Amino acid sequence: MAFPTSVNSQITDAVTQANVKVLGDAPAVAMGNLYQATAQAISNAAHNATTSQNESNVTAQAATTMGVATLYSLDTASTGLATRRILTAPTPPMLR
Repeated sequence: MAFPTSVNSQITDAVTQANVKVLGDAPAVAMGNLYQATAQAISNAAHNATTSQNESNVTAQAATTMGVATLYSLDTASTGLATRRILTAPTPPMLR
C-alpha cells in the first residue's frame, strides 16, 4: 500500500490482484477471439466453395440431360418431318 486507508489492506490487495489478473488475461483472450473469428471466416469460405461447386454440378447435370434429350429427339423429329413432307407432297401425274 502506498498510504494508509480506512479499508482493510487485504481487501485492497484482493481488488488489485483481480485487476492485474484481468489485465494479464486480456492478451490471451484477444488472441482467442482472433483465432475464433479466423476459424469462423475460413469455415464460411469452405462452406461457400462447397455450395458453389454443388450448384455448378447441378447446372452441368441439367445441361447434359437437356443435351442428351435433344440428341435422342433428333431422330424422331427428322422422321416426323420426312413423314409430313411425304404426306403433303402433290401426287405425281403418273400415279393419278
